[in-house]
Amino acid sequence: MITLYFNRFSRATRVRWMLEELGVPYEMVRVDMGKGEHKAASYLEIHPLGKLPAVEIDGKPMIESLAIVQYLAAKFPEKGLGPTADNGTDYYGWMVYAQVTLEPEVGNYFYSSNERFGRLDPVAAEKGKNELRRLVAPVEKLLSGRNFVAGDNFTAADVVMGGVLAWAGGMGLLEGFPSLNAYVARIAGRPAFSVGRSE
Repeated sequence: MITLYFNRFSRATRVRWMLEELGVPYEMVRVDMGKGEHKAASYLEIHPLGKLPAVEIDGKPMIESLAIVQYLAAKFPEKGLGPTADNGTDYYGWMVYAQVTLEPEVGNYFYSSNERFGRLDPVAAEKGKNELRRLVAPVEKLLSGRNFVAGDNFTAADVVMGGVLAWAGGMGLLEGFPSLNAYVARIAGRPAFSVGRSE
């Protein structure tokens, strides 16, 4: 049994999207962070830092969305969302690139350009935007010759890369990158993508 602790304003959307792509049963427990439910003692037993996402798989807790997505792909190999001998280098390399290299810059832009978070800094936002454009250029090149990150078939690597690029694209950060925009459109057209982000 898989239990997902979920709030749509977190990377739990990534895990839910992955679960929907797999088409496996799961239970979803909504965590109201506005009410501090993520800091309750019962939840801290699941995630010791009180962050989302977290899952319980057969009663065992697991944290970190990137690890969860990779584990789920391995747990259900028959679904075909994991790496193969032919695409493993792209699968792992670009999946981690999305999380470790791209996402922090997208986040920096988001927070420094959003007054709601009290960190409005136009200079930092512009710097982050320019740095992100440099960092997505290799992904634009990669996706100019294929439909998905690891080749012509959708994999778990696209759950990670697609989510990061969709976030960036929603803020207008992918202007001038036609392959990335076409990729995001393919990703956004997947039913599981929409479900993953719904309340």
